[in-house]
Amino acid sequence: MPEILHTNGINIRYHIDAQKNADKTAPVVMLSNSLMSSYPMWDDQIDALTEHFQVLRYDTRGHGGTDAPEPPYSIELFVEDAVSLLDALGIGQVHFAGLSMGGFIGQLFAARHPGRTLSLTLCDTACIMPPPSLWNERIETAERDGIEALIEGTLGRWFTEPFRKSSPDAIQRIIDMIRQTPVQGYVNCAKAIRDMDQRSLLEHINTPTNIIVGDQDPACPVSASETLKAGIKGSRMVVLKDAAHLPNIEKKAEFNDAFVSFLMEQL
Repeated sequence: MPEILHTNGINIRYHIDAQKNADKTAPVVMLSNSLMSSYPMWDDQIDALTEHFQVLRYDTRGHGGTDAPEPPYSIELFVEDAVSLLDALGIGQVHFAGLSMGGFIGQLFAARHPGRTLSLTLCDTACIMPPPSLWNERIETAERDGIEALIEGTLGRWFTEPFRKSSPDAIQRIIDMIRQTPVQGYVNCAKAIRDMDQRSLLEHINTPTNIIVGDQDPACPVSASETLKAGIKGSRMVVLKDAAHLPNIEKKAEFNDAFVSFLMEQL
């Protein structure tokens, strides 16, 4: 069951999945969600991860069961939320993994808190997300017509057409998750993404870094991951075939293999 913790001025919904043998000394993997999702987006990774790790999942500010207070939001504020949650839970170090918006947070978390970052996994993400006009248009749509108006376009970016046709139950689960995103939370986070430019901090990330990307991701394409790989010294990159923006769902077996095998090397 999810839990709520009041920290950094907001209520944050989180959940800890125990290691399968209830080993409380097992390292912690912290998972950070994408825009318009919540921590259940990682459901398909939990069985594989808890073989060797404890898993901390949480909803980013403005999403799911976490508060969506007034703006402004920023990637810096999202990192403060993550650190505050860890402090409140008494967790010192984590293997941080984030997808899309979660990857934006992961980059800054690793650069600002190297002593707390055992490793970094960046999934279908980027260090800058132009053009601003695209985000302004989406923001206006959400404010005028609500989250429902963004669903169809979002699904088109998140999954390939064959997957959308062959996996209606999975798609419906994602639709239900998107609908839980409050308009204010989406708008405030979208503005933070629109204004983000983290290119200069990549050289300050010194933790072991794994980059995973779907080869058909139109939102954070392979070229964005190549920029991350070029900027983060010693990083590696895995490209998953026939996958779009959420390969952790669309190609869960291949994703889990790339993710967990990297984490196991860090033990």
